[in-house]
Amino acid sequence: MALIHKTDKFGYHFYTPHYQEHFKKFKYKKIKMLEIGVGGYKNPYLGGNSLRMWKSYFPLAKIFSFDIYDKSFLQERRINIFKGSQIDEAFLDELMQNVGEPTIIIDDGSHINNHVIKTFEILFPKLKLGGIYVVEDIQTSYWEEKGGSSLELNSSQTIMGYFKGLIDGLNHKEFNNPGYDPNYFDLNIISMHFYHNLIVIYKGLNNEPSNFMVNNEKPQ
Repeated sequence: MALIHKTDKFGYHFYTPHYQEHFKKFKYKKIKMLEIGVGGYKNPYLGGNSLRMWKSYFPLAKIFSFDIYDKSFLQERRINIFKGSQIDEAFLDELMQNVGEPTIIIDDGSHINNHVIKTFEILFPKLKLGGIYVVEDIQTSYWEEKGGSSLELNSSQTIMGYFKGLIDGLNHKEFNNPGYDPNYFDLNIISMHFYHNLIVIYKGLNNEPSNFMVNNEKPQ
């Protein structure tokens, strides 16, 4: 489908085999999907290739997208496109009021490190429980011109450094830290999958009890 619709998600990138693995359970569900970035840059008539691929792959889904440029010409049945910035919190709040809770969000937007991080912090809480959040093209985590670094690999200011910093939260019940107050991501991320240039984050209730710790303390 990626080749038929001429999207770069396979061939130029190699994302679709991972998408098949993670998304197959939603294929025939009436889900809502949001993809950030339409493609085609300033040209109002170019882009939308991946949106049409998703429309084909998810025959019962409603597909939503937005772009910094006006891409309304590319709308069609089951594909709705808005205009706005991925770091404009007021726009994103209004967008999500119109869209409702998406089951899948894919960030294929600016790929600027601080944009990706801010968008995730705004939109992940609005993702449906049991949903999946994806960040594409994370090679920019290592590119200075996009706010990344190939030297400070654990910097929380880079995409990879930031998301690596969330991994320990999967085990927050095991922290030997009495009085630890878990944050939203500790409580709502249940798995993270890292691939070449791709991160897949599952949302769910991360409330499995520890088999040893009690309230983040070792029993006496």
